[in-house]
Parts: sequence; structure tokens; C-alpha cells
Amino acid sequence: MPFIDVGRESSGPIQLHYEDHGDGPAVVLVHGYPLDGASWEKQEAALLAAGHRVITYDRRGFGQSSQPAGGYDYDTFAADLNQLLTALDLTDVTLGGFSMGTGEVVRYLATYGSDRIARAALLGPLPPFLLATDEDPPGAPQALFDGFASAAAGDRPAFLTGFLNDFYNYDVYGGTRVSADRLRASWNTALLASPIAVVACIQAWLTDFRDDLPRIDVPVLVMQGDQDRILPPPATGERLRTLLPDARHLSVEGGPHAIIWTHADQVNQALLEFVVVK
Repeated sequence: MPFIDVGRESSGPIQLHYEDHGDGPAVVLVHGYPLDGASWEKQEAALLAAGHRVITYDRRGFGQSSQPAGGYDYDTFAADLNQLLTALDLTDVTLGGFSMGTGEVVRYLATYGSDRIARAALLGPLPPFLLATDEDPPGAPQALFDGFASAAAGDRPAFLTGFLNDFYNYDVYGGTRVSADRLRASWNTALLASPIAVVACIQAWLTDFRDDLPRIDVPVLVMQGDQDRILPPPATGERLRTLLPDARHLSVEGGPHAIIWTHADQVNQALLEFVVVK
């Protein structure tokens, strides 16, 4: 079970757990909140079958990675990703993020550049900026996110139940595109995450990525469900059509936030086409 050290807290190291499978061109996948690297299982299977090397990892605070008391911000998340790419000496990488993981992709490229990265995929994107302000009204008010954080801190299991129902649009796709077993497995994974991380990452969602986006100089795929309840397209993906005009933009009809599971065939086809683009 491989780990890399990305820092220290008190008497012990902060470690990221990662999985590294297959041979061929490397694809590094960054998971969404509140799951872990294993949530990419359908994409990993498709990419491995197509002859790619696939690396997934658990963000600090989630999965089998360390659960420190701090570092739940995008500068730190991007630094963790940089340490992983450096430790594995990866180049010509397709860097893919889902949901919260799209923030790592954007902040990494803006901070560390594209020397190691050939292209980037943003699935269910978080950028550019979720918080509504006077000068940038799209988005949601601070009170909404304060409410999320309060709910997560007050009764984390109940918060996760509601969040995951909207994550999958379970009222629409329960029993068809997502089973009760999958919903329960996601809840079990989420419940094992650091209680501190589950709350602190809600504040990280409010990171302003608008200055990061112009620094991206690799081909980009943006893909999102048009029924995304977690990161609604008018505040996220639709704004990226203007801010990343050269990207390939795909909308999944009827897709919820969790398109990597509910609409995996469409996502996988788009990814496989994208990773061979030169």
C-alpha cells in the first residue's frame, strides 16, 4: 500500500495514500468531496483497458491518507499534488479532477505550471468562484455555506445523507443509475473521512479561481451534468465557457453531479477521446 510524505504534524508524518496501476501514458485523477480515490473505479477500469497508467490518490483528510488538523485549503492541496507528481517523476500527464478535485487541477496549473502536464479534464467543476459578491453576483450567498458547515459540524452523518442524495440525484436515479448499495457505500466512505476535513473543505469551496484560469496553457475538457445540484452549472461550468473559451465543453443531459458514476459511459468515452488529443 503506497504512501508519500507531504509534511508533518506534531510527532508524525502527513501521508497521502495513492494507487498506481498499469503502463503507458499517465493519467492522474483527483477525487471529489466527500469520497476518495477509489470513487474513480469506472474511469480507472476504462483507462487501464485502453492502455494507460492510472494514478489515483486520497486527498489529505480522506480515504486512507492522514487526517491532520489543518491544511484544508487549495494552496496546500495543490502542493500535495505537486509532491505526488514529483515523487513519481511523472511527465506528459493527463490531469483529471472531479468536483472538489477540479480545484486542485486549476490551482496546480496556475502555481506550478504545465511542465509535467499535457492536458487537463474538469468534471463537475468547482471553479471559477462559488461565492456571490457585489462585484460578482453569480453564485450563492455566504449564509448558504455557513449553513452547510453548521450542519456538517452538528450532525455529520445526517449532513452526508442529504449531501449524497443530491450528489447522485437519488430521487431521480435511485434504483436505475445508482443503487441503494452504492449510496450506502459512498456514505460509509464519507463517514470515515476526518470530521475536521468534512467541515473545513466547505470553506475551501469558496476559493476564487478566476485569476488562476488564464494561466492554464494546456488543452482542457470541461464536462458537467445539466442537473447538477451540488455545483449548479450557471455558477460553474457555464461560466467556464467564457473563462476557458478554448476548452472542449460537454454537457450531460439529465446528469447529476456524480456523472462519473451515473453517466460513466459518456464520461469514459469523452475522456478516452481526450487523452489521445495531441
